[in-house]
Amino acid sequence: MSDLRYGLEFTHPGWLAALVAALWVWWYFRRSLVDFTRWQRVVSTSVRVAIVLLLVLALAGLTLLRPTARQFVIVAVDQSLSVGTGPMPGVVDANSTKKDSAANRYLDEMLAAKVIGSEDRIAFVPFGVRPGAIVADAASVGTDASSVGHDGTDIAAAIDAAAAAMPPDYVPRILLLTDGNQTRGDALQAALATANRGRLREAIPISTIPLPTRNDPEVQLSAVKVPAQVREGEPFYVEVVIDSNHDDEGLIEVFRGAHKVLSETKPLKKGENRFRFPQSIQRERLAEYSAKVSGAKQDTLLDNNSDSGLVFTNGQPRVLLIDSDPKQTEHLVFALRQEDIQVDVRPPQGMPEDLADLQNYELLALSNVPATSLTQRQMELARTYVQDLGGGFMMLGGDQSFGLGGYYKTVLEEILPVRSDFEKEKEKPSLAMVLVVDRSGSMAGQKLEMAKEAAKAAVELLGPKDQVGVICFDEAHYWVSQLQSAANKNRIADEISGVQVGGGTSMYPPMEEAYQTLVGAVAKLKHVIVLTDGISNPGDFEGLAQNMASTRITCTTVGVGAEAAGDLLETIARIGQGRYFIANDPASLPQIFAKETLTVSKAAINEQPFIPQVIRPTQALAGIDFESAPFLLGYVMTRPKPTCELILASEQGDPVLAWWRYGLGTTVAFTSDAKSRWAAEWLTWPGFSKFWAQTIRHAMRKNDAKGVTVEVVQRASRATATLDAVDPSGRFLNGAESEITVIDPRLGERKLPLNQTAPGRYVAEFETPHSGAYHLNLSQRAANGGAVIHQQTRGLTVGYSDELRLRPTNTELLQQIATATGGRFDPKPKESLLDAPTESSSPRLAQQTRPLWPELVMLALILFIFDVALRRIDLSVWLPARWEGTPSMPSRKASRTENRRPTPQTSIRR
Repeated sequence: MSDLRYGLEFTHPGWLAALVAALWVWWYFRRSLVDFTRWQRVVSTSVRVAIVLLLVLALAGLTLLRPTARQFVIVAVDQSLSVGTGPMPGVVDANSTKKDSAANRYLDEMLAAKVIGSEDRIAFVPFGVRPGAIVADAASVGTDASSVGHDGTDIAAAIDAAAAAMPPDYVPRILLLTDGNQTRGDALQAALATANRGRLREAIPISTIPLPTRNDPEVQLSAVKVPAQVREGEPFYVEVVIDSNHDDEGLIEVFRGAHKVLSETKPLKKGENRFRFPQSIQRERLAEYSAKVSGAKQDTLLDNNSDSGLVFTNGQPRVLLIDSDPKQTEHLVFALRQEDIQVDVRPPQGMPEDLADLQNYELLALSNVPATSLTQRQMELARTYVQDLGGGFMMLGGDQSFGLGGYYKTVLEEILPVRSDFEKEKEKPSLAMVLVVDRSGSMAGQKLEMAKEAAKAAVELLGPKDQVGVICFDEAHYWVSQLQSAANKNRIADEISGVQVGGGTSMYPPMEEAYQTLVGAVAKLKHVIVLTDGISNPGDFEGLAQNMASTRITCTTVGVGAEAAGDLLETIARIGQGRYFIANDPASLPQIFAKETLTVSKAAINEQPFIPQVIRPTQALAGIDFESAPFLLGYVMTRPKPTCELILASEQGDPVLAWWRYGLGTTVAFTSDAKSRWAAEWLTWPGFSKFWAQTIRHAMRKNDAKGVTVEVVQRASRATATLDAVDPSGRFLNGAESEITVIDPRLGERKLPLNQTAPGRYVAEFETPHSGAYHLNLSQRAANGGAVIHQQTRGLTVGYSDELRLRPTNTELLQQIATATGGRFDPKPKESLLDAPTESSSPRLAQQTRPLWPELVMLALILFIFDVALRRIDLSVWLPARWEGTPSMPSRKASRTENRRPTPQTSIRR
């Protein structure tokens, strides 16, 4: 901006209102009785007015504005991995080391050319994933490069940081040294946005200096290209794209999941290489194809030698059945396969550990699997699969399901339509139970907190006829809560919450105390649960366990962590006719205690034969004659949740079959089983296959791909999902309420709207900051919250960072930034601070401000001293007589002293 002129401005103009004080000074002059000569009083008053004026101007912030050509230059230096150490164009390469990089050589030559004037200032900011601290010395750039992050390039953030650091009194300028290969942000938009900063209201000139990219020998697997969706058995190609900056050869391996499907050695020419391999999918719903290249003669980075892609298939619906005894599932598996439903059976150890495995199925079923066999992550995955990806979930009954399996207050109980607790029947046997809990120093933290939660969960599951007591121990022991009626749940829970960590471990005395107490208790069932995480002081534990067993007191032991005395605890449980649990994860303690409490209470199972009663007829079970259904021989007692659909119930009104919607999916609870224990008569019932097929089809995920095409493209840490939809008549589907749910590799969830951008086309963009598999669920509803029209699942995999890819310097972007902001592209070091040639040769100027308050205050102080002199000294004694007054206006002093002139010694007034 070259039209700047000298000028003045006020930074606090409101203070100008204080000028009214000058009127008070004038009023004082008119009313003053001081008997100085008139001229001296006029001079004194004028000085006082000047002091007031100077102080008001200082308070109002009087500032001098003047144009200046001095510059403030910030040099942004790219420190990311993609920047090479080779020579700049036109610069002789000496030694290509990081310290002697192209950027450093450019800066050394620029500083040596003395392009920075005496009034100019220069600063440096390194950047990678994020900008670093701004430093004043070029030698400091890169000394703390780890703080900027090497595995990414955010040019936009570097420009924003440089623009924000510009002081207002300088002509701003940015030098950008980079290869232009940004992996996040929009550098051009950030450059144009600099016009909104500072006084000039125009873009800060950014001169761009292209840096060379890495020239080390490199082989890179750029992409694994697969179709997004195929039909089951349909042949397709897996295309592997490999880039190399030299001629070489490598071993190419392709995997489907964990299984290697091919391995071939191929020659690699300089540039892009494409290899296609035929494949087909028979049984999987979601197949992840990954490829890697190895064995190259010259390859600097290994992190960019693998990539993957996801393929979805259409075919028969698939169910994953997890059962503690897979051999007993043959009847259910056969029935479902008769109805064209594929079933994979696994033991609890085969429970999926990631969403990619679960996505192969439309429904997950757990049959008689205890919560103690599952990890917290596995249960969280099941909830995400149902809630966010629309999968189906079913739990079947058994002596290790629902409450008996320890599911009380777990993630899976949350998604089920029934609760694991229930109202204990009066005729059920009463239980007296003592919990013996270790509170030694090694139990500090999560262990003790989980132990307390487990004890409270056990208390909540007991009925009012039951009794419970809690003993805590370290080197000593004490009753946290004396043996009392379990009806006092709240008080007992409060007492458990107050347990604090203690010292050593002495387990025998509290166990003896629990035994003696239960011997005198009145109850049909008596039980002790002992929890510890360490090795106890010696004691006759086997003898005590035998005494318990002889008096019909059972004892269960729980060891927390690998340091627990497993052999001793297992022996106590075996002799005491209880069970032994090992809890490597303290978070599983509440499930163990809940399972054990319901098991010993013998209250959660009803094994009286009954015929299921239809409570709510449903179209999902149309055509099934329940009047001809035979007896079921038992079920697990539960309670229906308020908003569930209760379809079948026992003759006592307890749930047998219930379902509800949870998030995008449906969950089902069948409290009896599909085995010979409780469903022995159902196995020969003609409606057995139809019942299970229709129940599972109702709950499983619906993937209707007719009229829907989904495409997902990922580029530079962002992905774009595009959904094209038509209705059954072939017309574009417009105005639908569309949403996409994104589950990232860390199970983070985001729900985003799919915005309509064209007839029948809906688009959403989202960030992909983490490497790994992203799972997507795209759904469309009729307008105004209508029924679901389409629901599709898709996925994408994000491999290594774009920073590791072989790419040339992005000179096009750097030219655009320089042109848009008035900077220079690839200037020589000695021309780096010059403006780009334009029609106007006027130099760029900035408005320099200089506050004048120091001068104003100093001048006011000098005048104040002069004013004091005017008020204290009668200057008329040293002046000629004609200055004392005039005939027409004599001085007041002359009239009062009868023209008597004082001597100089008496002229100073006190």
